[in-house]
Amino acid sequence: MAGTTNGQPAGQPDGPPAADRKAQLAQIIRFGLVGGVNTGTFYAIYLLLHPWMPYFAAYSIAFVLAMIGSFFMNTYFTYRTRPTWKKFLLFPLTNITNYVIQSAGLYALVTWADMNTQIAPLVAAVVAIPFTYVLSRKILIPGTGDTGREAEPTRTTSTV
Repeated sequence: MAGTTNGQPAGQPDGPPAADRKAQLAQIIRFGLVGGVNTGTFYAIYLLLHPWMPYFAAYSIAFVLAMIGSFFMNTYFTYRTRPTWKKFLLFPLTNITNYVIQSAGLYALVTWADMNTQIAPLVAAVVAIPFTYVLSRKILIPGTGDTGREAEPTRTTSTV
């Protein structure tokens, strides 16, 4: 199209408008806050279970319980959308990648780096953060693509 650059009108910068970038930055900050609360919850559960079972079993149970809390915190607070059964059932798919990255990291840190089993889960969790944000955003806000623009949240009745 004449007078455009990369689909933007002539004279317009590439990428999302400033308002979209500001909204996405606010969303990333909320994601970080939820992540902090979620990590604290996960870690507290892990520490409570660790004395009573092997570290990996404690890690797995804490991960599942924290993931359920994460779903609700992210739907209501981070992405400001309503939870549905479909999103609830798809949300663990976003966490499979997170779980694999964290599990591999946990195993490597404990086995190969001889890191303390009480610290290693936190280090592994930090590595997985960017992956979790991108994947959870795609599940909880249908229609979000790689452009960085947010789809308008669909206001539906909660079914969870």
